[in-house]
Formats: sequence, C-alpha cells, structure tokens
Amino acid sequence: MNEATIPAMVQARIAAHGEAVILRKKDRGIWQSISWNALGARIRAIGSALKASGLADGEVAGILGETSADWIAIDLAIQGAGAIALGLTPTDGLDATADTLAAAGCRLLFVENEEQLDKVLHIRDRCPALSRIVIMDMKGLREFSDPGCASLTEFAAAPGDASTWEAGIAALRPDAIAVLAPTMGTSGVPALVALTHANLMAQASGIATLTGQTAADERLAFLPLSLIAERVFGLYAALHAGTISNVVESAETVPENLAELRPTIMFAIPRIWEKLHAAIAIGTSGATWLQRILYRWAERQRGVLAPLADALVLRPVRRAIGLDRLRLAFTGAAPISSELVGWYRAHGIALSEVYGVAECGGIAAISPPADLRPGAVGTAVPWGELAIAADGQVLIRGPHVCAGMWRDGTVTSATDAEGWLPTGDLGRIEAGQLVLTGRSGEALTVGGREFMPASFENVVKLSPYIADAVLVAGPGGLACLVMLEFDAVEKWAHERNLNATSAVALARAEPVLALIAAELAARAPGFALIGFRILAGRIAPEDPELTATMRLRRAFVLRKYHHLIEEMYRAA
Repeated sequence: MNEATIPAMVQARIAAHGEAVILRKKDRGIWQSISWNALGARIRAIGSALKASGLADGEVAGILGETSADWIAIDLAIQGAGAIALGLTPTDGLDATADTLAAAGCRLLFVENEEQLDKVLHIRDRCPALSRIVIMDMKGLREFSDPGCASLTEFAAAPGDASTWEAGIAALRPDAIAVLAPTMGTSGVPALVALTHANLMAQASGIATLTGQTAADERLAFLPLSLIAERVFGLYAALHAGTISNVVESAETVPENLAELRPTIMFAIPRIWEKLHAAIAIGTSGATWLQRILYRWAERQRGVLAPLADALVLRPVRRAIGLDRLRLAFTGAAPISSELVGWYRAHGIALSEVYGVAECGGIAAISPPADLRPGAVGTAVPWGELAIAADGQVLIRGPHVCAGMWRDGTVTSATDAEGWLPTGDLGRIEAGQLVLTGRSGEALTVGGREFMPASFENVVKLSPYIADAVLVAGPGGLACLVMLEFDAVEKWAHERNLNATSAVALARAEPVLALIAAELAARAPGFALIGFRILAGRIAPEDPELTATMRLRRAFVLRKYHHLIEEMYRAA
C-alpha cells in the first residue's frame, strides 16, 4: 500500500508487523499490551461505524479527552474514514470548547467520560453542526439516556467490511485535509490550522528518520494529543518507526509511570522538564551533607573525571526518576531557557529543543545533540526551510506547512506567494541555527531600552520555587507577576516550620516573599525590578490563565491581574 497518508502508513505497518506490540496501557495496575492487529481491528470498527453514521468525506469529527488508546484509534479511524479529525484541549472551559466546536463545524464528537460529556451538554445549543456525541467511558452514566448520545461500545458494534475499509484508505487524497489543530496562542481566540495528509506524512516520516528511533524504543505518552507537537512528533512518528507508546494512567501518575517504565525516548513541554529539575533540586537539598557535597562535585566535573562522576552520582539520580535509559530527549511547544537545556546536558541527558508552530504540525527546527549554540533552538528540519523576514519575523516553508486556516469549512491560505509562513516569532540565524528573541509585538520599552519578556521569564523559571512569570513595564520601570511552584514552596515552608493555612496565605507570607525576591534577583540580575506580586492560590491546568502547554497566557493575565500591576507601580 502506498504510504501517502497516516492511515495508509498504519495499514502497511499492521500488515507487516501484525502481532508486534505498538501500544501499552495500564489497566487495574497492570500494563496491557496492544498489538498492531488489535489496534487495527479497533480502528476498523470505529471507522466503519463512522461511515455507517453518515459522516461524509471532509466533514469534521472531534475528540475531547485525555490521551488514551481509544483516543489514538478514534483519531486514525476518523482520518481513515475520509473525515477530518479535530483534537480539542481537555482542560478548556465551556466557552473555549464551544467556540472551537462551532468554528470547526464539528458534526460528531467523541468525549472521554461523564465530566467531558457534562461540559458538552451545557454548550450543545451553541454548536449548531453537532448532531451526535459518542462517550468512551460510561462510568457513572448507567442511567443516562439522550437520543443524541451513544456509548463507544454501542457505536462501534456494527461489523465492518475489511476490503471496503482498506479500499477507502487507499483512495485518500494526500492533499485532502486530515486534521484540524487548535492554535495554542495566548489570546484565547480559537483558530484552527488545517493540516493535510501530505503535511502529516512529511513530518512523521521525516522525524522518524531524523531521530533514528526504531521498534526497539519506548516512549511515554502523557501529553494531551490535542497538542499538535505531541500528536505529530510523538505519536505519528512513533507509529511510523514502530516505537512503543506507553499510555500513562493519568497526569498525576506520570512520575510513577516514568520511574517504572524508564523510556528511551521522551518528548515533553518545558513545564515537565522544569518540574523534574525542581524535583531534583529540592530532593538534593534534603540529602545528607555528604550526599550534597558529592552531588555538587559531580555537577562540576568535565573531562577525565566526568565518567566517574556520572557513574557514582548522576546516573543514580537519573535512575531514581526513570531517565537513565533515555537516549532521545526533546522539548518543544513553548520556550525553554538555554540554561535549563545546559543543566540537563551536564547531567547526562542530551536534551534537544524542537521549534515549530501549529501551522507546520509543530516541528520546523530541531537542535543537534551536540554543538548547540547558547540560546539557539536548532536548524531547519531537512525537509523544510527557515528564513528571517525584514521585520525580524521567523518564516517557514516546506511540505509540512499547512494548507491554511479553517473557518466554517473554508480554508484561507496562511502563506505568501512564495510559500513562506510567517510565524509571529522573532529571531535571527547564527551559524545556521535559529535563535529566538521573542514574539512580535511583545517588546517592552523602559527608559529608551527595549526588553523582550521571554529573556527574563525563561531564566527565572530555573528557580525551583517559580513555575512561571510575566514581565511588565510601567512608568517606574520593570516589574513582574509570579506563579509559584507550590509543591516546592510548601516543602520549603514545612522545613522552616512556617505554618500557612492555605495556598493564598502561603503566597502572602513574608518569608515566602523574601524567598521569591532573592530568587528573582539571583536568576535575573540584569533586570532591575521595581517590585513583584505573587498570583495567590494554585492555578490549575483548566484555568483560563494557562495555555495547553502550561504557560501563563500573557494577554489574559495582564487583563485579569491589572489591579496587582497598578498596585506595584503605586507602591514603587
């Protein structure tokens, strides 16, 4: 079979590797293996049911839920049925979910469970095209009845014709739209990227070849598949290479699953790498004095003593958190500090950045395992090009660049006449590597000097006590809003017998304010802040302050917390 589309590629792998394992999921505490054949049977059953439901070629079917084996099968079934697969962010609220469904013209929606079903039922009247809802997990819904809803078991029960299914996949046009990807920007306004089968295959085949991953590799699947970088760089490339994807139980079990599976490949957003860094930093601070001395000695070693330091100290640290077998480590989908990348490399983990935007399937550049320039995010992928526009904006061109932006069934091109896609990111090319300098329109000016917020925000997040920050400018100078890494701060407070009855009280405690002031001064000494304020209380992934990549949504935060900003400048 010609592998011009993701479904055709998967069908070819099923035919070639049948009973080989391609997925694992944990069920009642035991990891269960899923073969290519089993995955194929699930895809065919769901895809046949989609055809029987009347879903036409080019219509949109959505998936709303956390990463699961069924999410993967449904995604591939939608594409194989000739429809367009829309992955929705599971932590989005009612308005964002309704806006995305309406903008996509979603006709049929798969929801994970009772929680997601309840969300959709509240907004169903705002989604005029939505005619049917299919529920993956019916737990708690035994008495539920709605003529517009069905369980996945019931939906997929109709027998499928294998020959008709395979013929339909073979007939898929590479230039047809396969996936709609919601952009993960900071404005909160839904925008949908239309990616073709050809776009996805250019990325999946290219990434699998470039990274050198094989069927001997294993990865942990924990990021939401609505994140296009996880879907393409993670899942589709793994399917192409035969790499086993281990689907975690939940976001809360990622540390436990990481330690027990010890993957060889890991792609994670910077927030995950920052949390692992913070865990190591906090863990070593609680070690014995001898352990701390050995750890600091090992961190400093280069040259002839480095292998000894690695064997005695650093490798056991990696083993404790499940990173000792890691041979390919990647981060992307949001900015990360070059200092943190350097820290991981010094600790024996060759962390590489990938850069891209949703409009190119999430990957346009990748940093080399060695010789990474400070602050650089790598070189253009071999199947694409990078350039810098006259206004400093990063441009992308190649077969991975999307057909355009989707709205109500219409695709509007996102590229210029020469095929270049403007990304909205600012940067420069140094020795062939892309160095990002910020986002277009985000520069702050104080006293005639220009500051890019990212250069401050990425550095201060190296503190184990700071999860994120937003730099602001006003008449008196620069200031910032801080989101605490609450787990680390609570541990720090407990060790000092600081009693705080709530997260809000902890954020307002004088010792914590002094701790954060010291961390800001130490991490970013070149920024003379007139003050800072801590965003009191925990901010959860489903809160509007955070993007899907767990970054503070700048525009929203500036609007919501304008009173804190005004307070800082009045007090300065």
